[in-house]
Amino acid sequence: MKLEELNTLPAADVRPHLLACADVPAWADAVLAGRPYADSDALEAVADRAARAFTPADVDRALAAHPRIGERAKGAGTEAAWSRAEQAAVSRDTDTERALADGNRAYEDRFGRVFLICATGLSGEEILKSLRSRLEHDDATESSVVADELRKIALLRLRKVLD
Repeated sequence: MKLEELNTLPAADVRPHLLACADVPAWADAVLAGRPYADSDALEAVADRAARAFTPADVDRALAAHPRIGERAKGAGTEAAWSRAEQAAVSRDTDTERALADGNRAYEDRFGRVFLICATGLSGEEILKSLRSRLEHDDATESSVVADELRKIALLRLRKVLD
């Protein structure tokens, strides 16, 4: 989609693309309300500001659309394809897969949600290091980190919408 299309298409046509970036209706509404955008920088500024206001409920809703790190997203939809591409650098060797599975279980036991990280460009070892480090966070710190990781993913995916 070109910026001009994002600016001029009916909101109902643009909304699914935004929700594929982050399944947060209030964020999609804020991005839609900012139209028309003079350029992609203006769009990203509004999207970033709106993402910084993600609530815990927003994060929980968006996490429901994310696979566990190290697991391949299933399906043919946009979100699944983006997820597979974002996790492409994660090593598929048996030791890394086992460590990620163990880490995911520990994280879910500790925080009650899926471990989320903006994985684009990160190796399996880098992700594991972050996962292990984040297991040491208190709940408030980790909630803040998760919201910021979701923000990064939303902005990365928004750039893909414009490609």
